[in-house]
Amino acid sequence: MADNKDNSNGGNEELKGGTTRRQFLGQVGFVGAGLQLAPLLSKAAGILPDNEALSSEPITVTMMVNGTQKTLTLDTRVTLLDALREKLMMPGTKKGCDHGQCGACTVLIDGKRINSCLHLAVMCEGSEVTTIEGLAKGEELHPMQAAFLKHDGFQCGYCTPGQICSAVGLVKEGHAKTDAEIKELMSGNICRCGAYQNIVAAIKEVQNA
Repeated sequence: MADNKDNSNGGNEELKGGTTRRQFLGQVGFVGAGLQLAPLLSKAAGILPDNEALSSEPITVTMMVNGTQKTLTLDTRVTLLDALREKLMMPGTKKGCDHGQCGACTVLIDGKRINSCLHLAVMCEGSEVTTIEGLAKGEELHPMQAAFLKHDGFQCGYCTPGQICSAVGLVKEGHAKTDAEIKELMSGNICRCGAYQNIVAAIKEVQNA
């Protein structure tokens, strides 16, 4: 016959790991409240846009892309990467991870390098966007493009547009002087073929020119 031992100790019976049932339920309730409050707190802090900003209603944005003014009517949720590739038919900027982790989509906005997959197109109103297609002057390659060719700074070439745009931005920043600094500040651009040493050599040549 089963032992009818009274376990009604006010919810303080101990679970695995030394946590009481009451403590466990309290933790669950705290997490649940946090999940409900997080969007409200974020909105109050200005981290999340309001419902109007999240609307999918198209708006018009005008930007300079590779020296030419472009006016687009876009869903507010369209990224700069998708606008370049699908609206402006500029496939040079590559879609890799689409989460800002590989750097294949790097372009320059007002001379600064950004991951275009994380940047909304509507945020580029009045900005100067430079993609890999806009670096060369006609048949004359940009010095960084020429250096990548000279030093074999690529293999499959998929990441190369982002690598080159990022390298151009890096040189303009003027921070990277040593090999270690170049590697650190280019670490957001992944080359799955492993051409890193050649990429560093190309960047150093342009820096020292």
